[in-house]
Order: sequence, then C-alpha cells, then structure tokens
Amino acid sequence: MSRPVVSVFDPESSGSVVTTVTLPAVFTAPIRSDVVHDVHTLMAKNNRQAYGVMGRAGMQTPAVSWGTGRAVSRIPRVPGGGTSRSGQGAFGNMCRGGRMFAPNKIWRRWHRKISVAQRRYAVSSALAASAVPALVMARGHRIDEVPEMPLVLADSLNRVSKTKDAIAILTKCGAYADVEKAKNSKKIHSGVGKMRNRRYTQRRGPMIVYDVSEGLDKAFRNLPGVELTLVDNLNLLDLAPGGHLGRFIIWTKGAFEKLDSIFGTYDESAKFKSGFNLPRSFMTNADLARIINSDEIQSILKPSEKGANIVIPAKRNPLRNSDVKIALNPYHAVVKAREDALVNRTAAEKAKAAKATKAAKSSRSKEFATRRKAFYNAASKDGDIKF
Repeated sequence: MSRPVVSVFDPESSGSVVTTVTLPAVFTAPIRSDVVHDVHTLMAKNNRQAYGVMGRAGMQTPAVSWGTGRAVSRIPRVPGGGTSRSGQGAFGNMCRGGRMFAPNKIWRRWHRKISVAQRRYAVSSALAASAVPALVMARGHRIDEVPEMPLVLADSLNRVSKTKDAIAILTKCGAYADVEKAKNSKKIHSGVGKMRNRRYTQRRGPMIVYDVSEGLDKAFRNLPGVELTLVDNLNLLDLAPGGHLGRFIIWTKGAFEKLDSIFGTYDESAKFKSGFNLPRSFMTNADLARIINSDEIQSILKPSEKGANIVIPAKRNPLRNSDVKIALNPYHAVVKAREDALVNRTAAEKAKAAKATKAAKSSRSKEFATRRKAFYNAASKDGDIKF
C-alpha cells in the first residue's frame, strides 16, 4: 500500500526541501482521545510522593466528655482551668485543634498499574494526532507559519550546539512563535504552590524528537517551553500534556524514519515492541452523515411512510395469551395439547385411567411386600445381631 510522503526541510535555509520520506504508519492510527485521557490520568499518578499527617496530631490531650446534664454537647473537652483552652472541645474534626477526618496515611494506594497494550495504544494515538494541524492548533500551539505538518528537519539539526543557532532555525521554520507564546505565558503559581517549589507556571512549546544528539540537547534545552526527547523514549505525558491531544513536534529525519521500526506497520509487527501491532480503525470512513446520505445507501432504503397511521400494537401478556406464549416457546403448543386432552376426557376414559392407576399401585405394593418378606427371611437366617 502506498503511503503519502513528508518533506524534509533544511534547518539552515528557510523553506528549502532537501528530500522526502514516507509517512510512518503510526500516523494513520486511530485517534482515541478517551484512551489517551484515561491512560494519562493513571500515568500522572505514578510520580506522586506519599504524604500524611502525624499519627498523634489532634489527639495529644487527655480530653474526656462531660457527659449529659450540663446543657453542652458530649464532645470530649480539655480538662484543667486557668486558661481558655480548658473546657474547649477536642479530638473531633469539627473542633479547633482536633484531628482531621480520616487522616491521610502514607500507605494509600498512590500508584496505578497500566497495561502495556493500553500505553502503546495511547502513544500511537497521540503521535497520529500530532500530524493533524487542526488538533495542534486547537491545543494552543502557534503553527501558522509552519510549512508542513508533521515538521521534519534534516539530520544536520543534530549538530547544532548554540542556543542562538537554535533560535535562528526555529525562526526559519516558523516554529519560534510557539516558543514566544510559551515564554510570555510564564506566571506566578496561584495558591500555596508558589511556596512549595512550584512558583511559576508556563505553557508547553514545541517538542524536539531526535535519534542521535551531537549537541542538540544543549542548544535547545534553555529555550522556554521547548522539550527534547529521544525517539526511543516517547512518553505520553510529553506527547499529550494534560491528556490533550495535538502536541507540536519537530522531528529529525533519522528519528522520523525510525518510527516504522519502533511501532511497526500494518504489514509488519514492531521490532522493538514485542507482540505489538498497530491499532486499526473500525471504520475506514468515520463520516457517518456522508455514508448515510450517499447514493448507495439511499437507493436501498425503504421509502418513508407519509400520511399512514402507524399503530403500535399493545403488549400482550404471554402468561395469559397462549398464542403469544407459543410464539416465544413453540413447544408450549405440545404441552397445551396434552393438557387439553386431559381436561376433555369422557367419564369412561377417566374411569379407565383411574382403574389402570389403581392396578399399577396394587402391583407395585405386592412387589414391595415380596421384597420385604425376602429380606426378612434372609436376615433371620443370619441369627441374632450382637453389638
């Protein structure tokens, strides 16, 4: 199957195409925002540190309840006198200085297990979404001047080691506007996070994906919002920050060509991910409105009924209506015929049946009597039983 090609741009000159490469199959994977969101939610919990309150917090007083009869609540109260603390309520979560309700413990289940198949599915969807300009723009990235999505630069980008050269390259390929957007978004964190080593917040900028670094990581690491990662270490937390699809990614040619060997194609399995096959779309064309309104579907549909009185029959109880019950259980017709035959018997047929039943009972009783006598005679020959 032929796949579209992607242009490889020269990072030194603006807009000049060096060569073209085949689009990796992972970019045609189904885009599942629900899978990405669920996996991202679970993965984000795996870098949490345990926290909890002191075990004796709020319980370090010999408070006891005053009981009933004093017109005050039965909450435990601090003993003693001579201070405003005496007589105050203690222990309860509604009391000043009391312990919290359900105190946090460090043995809480902080981390979550995620199946490998789900993580790989989510990464494939995030990569596919990064090639759709509408999703990248909807996420907030500034790609108005980017010549093509996905953006692939030649391998000479690996040898860039100066930040000023990195800025010049991003400017030429139209990606520096996204860096400036991230730079201008730096603000002081709201809440107490500013005092807990989270003083500033900032938007995400472009992500550089490379296969071999010859100074590339040092050139781009100081630009605000820019992140770098190896193509072998693609992570969903970086590909879809916040669980939102459409991260702006800049690829090197070597990293872009390596995607087929990492994720595989629809003809071959992945080389570096054992047992992984690219997810396939359930529908070749997801435009349901176009499918329903197509000539092929409309030509075989029944014409709509106009003016006819459509009467929905009332539901009939199968326990009261035999024909309805037979429609549900065809064997009921045999059972009903047998029951009707028993009910509609004549007096002579009933007497004959009763006589046959009585004779059968009599013969059975005689047979049991013969067995009892035989057992008694056999037991008598053995003599008395001694314990």
